[in-house]
Amino acid sequence: MDSAKMILTEAVSPPKLLGNLNKINVVTEEQRRKTARDFESVFINKLLDQMKNTVGKWGFEKDGAARQIQGIFTMYLSQHIADNGGFGLWEEIYKFLDNSANNTAESLDSKV
Repeated sequence: MDSAKMILTEAVSPPKLLGNLNKINVVTEEQRRKTARDFESVFINKLLDQMKNTVGKWGFEKDGAARQIQGIFTMYLSQHIADNGGFGLWEEIYKFLDNSANNTAESLDSKV
């Protein structure tokens, strides 16, 4: 990009007011629960990927399509595990999100 085109040649418009900054987006309980379960699903997916890397060769060809199908399988498996209870990590995440939403979250240092 030519630096000559970046030089201001016209008046700059005044900034627009931001409006009401006190407006809070309300997140429902179901959205917090889904967020917690989805996070656990991603965590389980990464965990399964790392576990798969520790297993030796199974005789599967490792072309692009095979890796893609294994990745999709791992994604759906982790989602299924998370939707059916998972490790219980989603409950702790949900509690944290619920406390944060109510502005009553305790400092982690206060529990030491």
